[in-house]
Amino acid sequence: MGLMEKILGDMNTKEVKKIEKIADKVMALEEATALLSDDELRGRTEEFKKRVQEGESLDDILPEAFAVCREGAWRSVGMKHFRVQVIGAIALHQGRIAEMKTGEGKTLVATLAAYLNALEGKGVHVVTVNDYLARRDAEWMGKIYTFLGLTVGCVVHGLKDHEKKAAYAADITYGTNNEFGFDYLRDNMVTYKEQLTQRDLNFAIVDEVDSILVDEARTPLIISGRGDESTDMYQKADSCVRRLKLEEDFTIEEKDKKVTLTEDGIAKCEKFFGIENIGDPENMEYNHHVIQALKARNIMKRDVDYIVKDGEIIIVDEFTGRFMFGRRYSNGLHQAIEAKEGVLVRSESKTLATITLQNYFRMYNKLAGMTGTAKTEEEEFREIYNMDVVVIPTNKPIAREDLDDSIYASLNAKFKAIIERIAEVHATGQPVLVGTISIENSELLSSMLKKRGVKHNVLNAKQHEREAQIIAEAGRLGAVTIATNMAGRGTDIILGGNPEFEAKREMEKLEYSQEQISFATSFVSSSDPLMNDARAVFKDLLEKYSRERREEQEKVRALGGLCIIGTERHESRRIDNQLRGRAGRQGDPGQTQFFISLEDDLMRLFGGERIQGLMNKMGMSEDAIAAGMLSRSIENAQKKVESRNFEIRKYVLQYDNVMNKQREVIYDQRRKVLFGEDIRDYIMEMMEDIVKTTIQPITIASKYPEEWDFDMLGENLKQITGTFSGLSYTEDEKLSLTEDKLTEDALTVFHQMYEAKEEEIGKDRMREVERMILLRVVDNHWMDHIDAMDDLKQGIGLRALGQINPANAYASEGFDMFEAMVAEIREEAVRYCYNVTVKTGVERRQVITGGQERKDDFVDRPAQRTQAQGGGDMPGQAPKPQDTRKPETFRREAPKVGRNDPCPCGSGKKYKNCCMNKDMEQ
Repeated sequence: MGLMEKILGDMNTKEVKKIEKIADKVMALEEATALLSDDELRGRTEEFKKRVQEGESLDDILPEAFAVCREGAWRSVGMKHFRVQVIGAIALHQGRIAEMKTGEGKTLVATLAAYLNALEGKGVHVVTVNDYLARRDAEWMGKIYTFLGLTVGCVVHGLKDHEKKAAYAADITYGTNNEFGFDYLRDNMVTYKEQLTQRDLNFAIVDEVDSILVDEARTPLIISGRGDESTDMYQKADSCVRRLKLEEDFTIEEKDKKVTLTEDGIAKCEKFFGIENIGDPENMEYNHHVIQALKARNIMKRDVDYIVKDGEIIIVDEFTGRFMFGRRYSNGLHQAIEAKEGVLVRSESKTLATITLQNYFRMYNKLAGMTGTAKTEEEEFREIYNMDVVVIPTNKPIAREDLDDSIYASLNAKFKAIIERIAEVHATGQPVLVGTISIENSELLSSMLKKRGVKHNVLNAKQHEREAQIIAEAGRLGAVTIATNMAGRGTDIILGGNPEFEAKREMEKLEYSQEQISFATSFVSSSDPLMNDARAVFKDLLEKYSRERREEQEKVRALGGLCIIGTERHESRRIDNQLRGRAGRQGDPGQTQFFISLEDDLMRLFGGERIQGLMNKMGMSEDAIAAGMLSRSIENAQKKVESRNFEIRKYVLQYDNVMNKQREVIYDQRRKVLFGEDIRDYIMEMMEDIVKTTIQPITIASKYPEEWDFDMLGENLKQITGTFSGLSYTEDEKLSLTEDKLTEDALTVFHQMYEAKEEEIGKDRMREVERMILLRVVDNHWMDHIDAMDDLKQGIGLRALGQINPANAYASEGFDMFEAMVAEIREEAVRYCYNVTVKTGVERRQVITGGQERKDDFVDRPAQRTQAQGGGDMPGQAPKPQDTRKPETFRREAPKVGRNDPCPCGSGKKYKNCCMNKDMEQ
């Protein structure tokens, strides 16, 4: 153990000892609390709430509240928190991350912290990684809360708005990270405050916190509509890069996953597309498509990064090995892969609202997390989220044996050794779990085992339907299971087999319905005799299979428990630790060992000079290398990658923070409009600013009032109101006119015109129209701004060539763009308010809503999350421009050019890639 690890270990021990003192107070109340009747126990909840309202802190009542929750758990679900679980829950309450090993009961731990914090009445969110776990935990642990008089909700995909609203109104709400984030975005797209679903973001307990806040930290949640139609440029670019040769025409930086064209490659691309200079700004689109096509062909690997299924490209999560249905790579990379694989190239999308998980969870007043592996990422948790990690002691001592790595010079030698080791262990009857990091490797090992005659199961994203069955049998005598990282999360491999799974399978054979089986294994009560019969049958079957598995369990324990073989070190030590954690749960025996090749990507790319020298020295020897020589190099390589990835996330966060601050401003203003009963004063304030800024250029042009261009002023003011016939002065009046007097006169006319509009529409209806107009104008401009900021980010790296910090330039230019957007919002909102016409009935609704579906209908459509690179698709449509609101009296001198429309100059390029920046400067 190094000096730093020893220091950190000592610090953790001190922190645990501090928490243990509080835990002892909780445990000391166990006997007294057990004497309370059910009603008395339930009554303590109301007592605690009252004490909190009267000023007592949650820390003050923690021992009593935890004791009550422990007893409530025992009476409702037959479980009582161990002392180490109480320690973990205290860490959660303190806004920390509790690192607890596999099988230590993290689901139950969360109930103590959730119960305590729910007493404030501000809501608690318990965040899980999928809908199944959210439902299961809400139903299972919900028994505890309802027994104690609290309400429980569950937010999963597909709920209607009123169902979500009820779930969020509960004291404790279970749900997935995606659904919580998407609901936040949807709430900031609604038209009426009654459509809001979430409350303020108070306290969240995040399960598998390292996966959500590190691995998926930069994954943007995106609600999007249909954007530009796909062009044939993707196929053309793919055809072009197929002619290019590695090293001669382009180079690859595997570490950074970058491709760069050489001079020869540039020349070939220019010839292919018939252009003179691919580096010119006007040829940006060609360059972008070529680079994405090169990445698709040379960096993105089939059956590693993605698979092709039913004519679609489906992303494979690098951390879990699971399919990521509905996700798409951004910036045209997904379309480039579609062109490479010869499937339908789908259209790009328009972003309506977006936020990263990182920025979403940072909005909570208090944040806590649980996981089996977090200590290696503590620096990132501290720096980004202000959370530290507390390693919680296990309830029983760990009996697992972690063997030294077995290291080989070549991949071929490594795989041969793995097969020999599997066969050797399998012959004894000890169950084996083989962990791989890709579908490709899992299928390679499977074919080698078949040749060797070793019966086995394969668990990867292609067999995800059989996951429950494969995992249930992975701990049985003689079982051999090859699994990608998808077996590393939320799966307990029980030695001797899983009796609950076998009982369910037997019920299926007895032709019980899935609904009956689901009820039988739940904690829900029912008066239906058929349902209760199903539960009785399940209980008998569970007892039967538990007895049968007990003997097998002892045999497996005697053989050494589950043997885990890692076929490669992952870039992250956490993922390796997750694989190790599959063995040795709750004091069970187990054994783990990693087999490594010097040709593995981690060693080849990040191993350093010592590894390279050893490779040259060893040649193609098939003997294992002494682990002592290389163990430090392997760990250093992993630390190097982890540190590099952290720096990348920190760097990107600088960009994300710019957009996040702008989003906070827009959403905050939007909320004020949504909740404001009367925003007339706000509209008048905007109108007065616009009138003043319209008058100033006229008066600045000359100090003599008689030289002011009153005709131009009248035309400019008419652009706002549609009709404007005021401000008529005699020559004598002009001589004594001042800017203040001119402004005062103009504002008088504008106020009179607005009062006339109110009389025409009706004051109450006008207030509704003002709110509708302002919300819609903000939404439309914000959507365009998201695209504009994305375009800015794509090209900002070039600023480095001029010795300018790209991140600083992005913040500065982004601020200028934001200010310009706000000015456009104010002008457009005021113009619509002066020119709006409202009809009755259906026609009136079409005028107000711009002739499209209401937003609450729109957001019911399934939003989809995209891959961490950003971008994504969602079935749905973007709100249409509100042309129905434009009055006939207002005419543009030239049609407005959209950012993605063909440029009016006739170049054939999109306006944003051609004359837009030049026009904006004019």
